[in-house]
Amino acid sequence: MIEIQKNAFFQKGKDGVLKITTPGDKKIDIIEFEDKKLCYVKSGLGYPAIYPMHETSFEPKAEAILMDLDGTSVHSESFWMWVIEQTTARLLCNASFKREAEDEPFISGHSVSEHLQYMIDKYAKGSDLETARRYYFEIVNHEMSEIMKGRGKKDAFTPAPHLKEFLLAVKSEGIKIGLVTSGLYEKAMPEIISAFRQLDMGDPVDFYDAIITAGQALRKGQTGTLGELAPKPHPWLYAETARVGLGIPFERRHKVLGIEDSSAGVVSIKLAGFSCTGVSGGNIERAGTDELCDYRVDSLMQILDIII
Repeated sequence: MIEIQKNAFFQKGKDGVLKITTPGDKKIDIIEFEDKKLCYVKSGLGYPAIYPMHETSFEPKAEAILMDLDGTSVHSESFWMWVIEQTTARLLCNASFKREAEDEPFISGHSVSEHLQYMIDKYAKGSDLETARRYYFEIVNHEMSEIMKGRGKKDAFTPAPHLKEFLLAVKSEGIKIGLVTSGLYEKAMPEIISAFRQLDMGDPVDFYDAIITAGQALRKGQTGTLGELAPKPHPWLYAETARVGLGIPFERRHKVLGIEDSSAGVVSIKLAGFSCTGVSGGNIERAGTDELCDYRVDSLMQILDIII
C-alpha cells in the first residue's frame, strides 16, 4: 500500500484522519481513523462510494465459501480482455490494434462499462461508451454462440486446476458454496456451463447453493439491472450471495471465507465483511492488494486446510 496525503474527500491530519493509503492500481483509498476505517471506491463512470471496512476474521469449520468465477474457478480472463481489445479495435477502425500489458489491472475484475471507459480514455478519446458497449455485446454474442456450438476460441474457458476435486470435497463436508461474479449473466453462465461440461459435473445451477452475477445487460428494448454500477470492488455481490443466496446473517460472517484471484474481488470480499483467500495467478499482487488478503494460496486444494 502507498501512503498519500489526501483524496477527493479526506486529508491526513484533518477531521480525525490518521492515514490514507492506496494500492498500486489506485482504484480505492483506505482512510484510517482512531476507531474505524473507511474505503473510498473510485468510479470510472462518475459514481464513487464510501464504505466502512469491518474487521474480518475466519473461524473454521466454514459454513460457506464464496468463490469468484473468472480466474478462480474458470480461467477466462485472457478471453475477456481479448474481447475488450477487439472492441477497442473496432472503435478505432484498426483491426491490428493491441493493448499494452500495463492495461491488465484496469480491464479485469471490474464492470464491462468501466473496462471500456478505461480503454476509451486511453486509446479512443471522443468515442461513445454506448457505441463501445454495442460493439462489445455484438462480439460477445457471436463468440458465445460459437462456443456453445462447439466452435469459437478453443481456449476461451478452462476449469481451474483441481476445481472438480475441490468442489466435491467442500460439498462432502456439508459446506455451502456460492459462486460470485462481476460478469453479466449472459457471459458468466456459458463459462461455468462450459467448465462443468468439461468436468462432467452436470448442471452448475443444481450444484451450487447460490449463483450471483452482475445481472442482465441493459440494451435498447431490454431491461437491465444495477450490475454495471455496483460490481466488484463494491461489496454487494458478495453480500447478496451470503445473506440472500445462502441465508447467512452478517453476525456469522466469521464462518464464511471468500476466494478470489483479482484485486477488485479482494476488496469486494473485505467490504462485505468476510475474510479473503487470495489465489495466485490473478492481478492481486500487481495491483497491490495482497496486504488485504487474510490467506494466500497457490492452488484451490490448499484452501481445504483452511476451511475444514
